[in-house]
Amino acid sequence: MLVIAGTIPIKPEKRQEAQQLARVLETETRKEPGCLMYTFYADQTDPNLFFIFEEWDSEEALQKHFQTEHMKKFMQQAPSLLAGKLSAKKYTVSAAAPL
Repeated sequence: MLVIAGTIPIKPEKRQEAQQLARVLETETRKEPGCLMYTFYADQTDPNLFFIFEEWDSEEALQKHFQTEHMKKFMQQAPSLLAGKLSAKKYTVSAAAPL
């Protein structure tokens, strides 16, 4: 399993537009084969900082995600929304269990 975790700083005046774009991306991505979880959420103390959390069952599924129309659209529109650099890390998980 792969986990992607990242932060996306959003321009305050673009927050609503970013939320709408994220909602579409979230909805469409969750339909993709291999997507186990995909969510955006705002920081509790800074509403203009979005977090993204993803779980994928394989590298192949993740790479296919990057080629989808909804992801391409998001990546094309993202630069005009960003207040800084998007930062994300990919983790390879060998096991997961409930706490």
